[in-house]
Amino acid sequence: MTDLLTPIQAALDLPHTPLTTTEAGALPSAFAVTELASASVGAAGQAVAQLIAQQTGRLPSVSVDRRLAAFWFSSSIRPVGWQMPPLWDPVAGDYASADGWIRLHTNAPHHRAAAERVLGKVADRGEMASNVAKWNAAELEQAIVDAGGCAAQMRSWQAWQAHPQGLAVNAEALVQRHTVETTTDTPWLGSVARPLAGIKVLDLTRVLAGPVASRFLAGLGADVLRIDAPTWNEPGVVPEMTLGKRCARLNLKSPEGRQVFENLLKSADILFHGYRADALEHLGYTPSKLQTLAPGLIDVSLSAYGWSGPWRNRRGFDSLVQMSSGIADAGMAWKKADKPVPLPLQALDHATGYLMAASAIQALSERLKTGRGGSARLSLARTAALLVEAGQVAEQPPLRAEEPGDQGLVVEQTSWGPAHRLLPPLSISGTPLQWGLAAGELGSHRAQW
Repeated sequence: MTDLLTPIQAALDLPHTPLTTTEAGALPSAFAVTELASASVGAAGQAVAQLIAQQTGRLPSVSVDRRLAAFWFSSSIRPVGWQMPPLWDPVAGDYASADGWIRLHTNAPHHRAAAERVLGKVADRGEMASNVAKWNAAELEQAIVDAGGCAAQMRSWQAWQAHPQGLAVNAEALVQRHTVETTTDTPWLGSVARPLAGIKVLDLTRVLAGPVASRFLAGLGADVLRIDAPTWNEPGVVPEMTLGKRCARLNLKSPEGRQVFENLLKSADILFHGYRADALEHLGYTPSKLQTLAPGLIDVSLSAYGWSGPWRNRRGFDSLVQMSSGIADAGMAWKKADKPVPLPLQALDHATGYLMAASAIQALSERLKTGRGGSARLSLARTAALLVEAGQVAEQPPLRAEEPGDQGLVVEQTSWGPAHRLLPPLSISGTPLQWGLAAGELGSHRAQW
């Protein structure tokens, strides 16, 4: 079996201890996507175990249910009597251009508007397909990006390795970790059962990777406050991603919003953000400014395409990175298909989210030991390189596909109605993952601790 745990442990400075896994089989893919799920979830669990061992002298055991990990990488919630909104805008997806394939990401209204500024307003996918077919993929990708939109030409891994951005991001560390000079003397207020009790997490991330990270920390007792812009919405993933969190809205471009944000930051232990690489700096929140406002802050940030190279500030999402980095092209060849074949789920987002969570917990362990805060930078494209460089895999027996019965579900009273939530994929002895708040609407809480 492909070993993805060892490079993840090395990137996080975790001991190279094996991970107990249960369940056999894998999702159908050219790549070790189920192994990536269990390794990233398991590494986050091992980071928790190390924190507990540091504080109590007792190292808990950690195990991962591979089948549940794969389910959580897709969706952990099963609505009862209501439906999840659609995940995708009607015209989002893959299109044949004059010389290859391109993916358009139009879920946010302003991203669809950008694509339509280039391609013309369309009523449906058929119209969009006709318009895309007239363009060369590389030229259309650049035109949409220049218009403020999101698109990705399908490239092979070989082409991505030679591309200036591929060269840059593939040379980066999987997790870029740094210790900062500012210190705090905040003690550990947690317990074995709730190791992150008393930890305040300010989450500025959206869609999947960052929200996966903060959801995991919430399950360990952290107080997570998610902040969104006044008009932002992502209805297709909110019921999945707001579990355990309070959600508020702030305009960080207004003096009033900035004042509230800075007051929140002063009490925060961990900050997650996933804006483009220079976005917070443009708002005046440089790394040194963040540490001035919150000495000892743990600052974990995410980008789509990496932290160096010409695309470091390019907007991107999991599905686009799969197109850029050769994953969809390799899947097409593997399946002998006539169109791009991505991973069976948004594995780059979810895996990177668990790596973000593990990075934050590792930095917290360091802060409890030395008083010094820390930062970590991760990217979807670097996680993609981890997966591709592990190589293609022989087909394994499929994971059992049937839904869990009553013994594998927890009833949750969400803002939209009752739902079943899958049991967590991770077991840490003495430390149950459990969430005190059901999933709720964005903006449903006040911006306060």
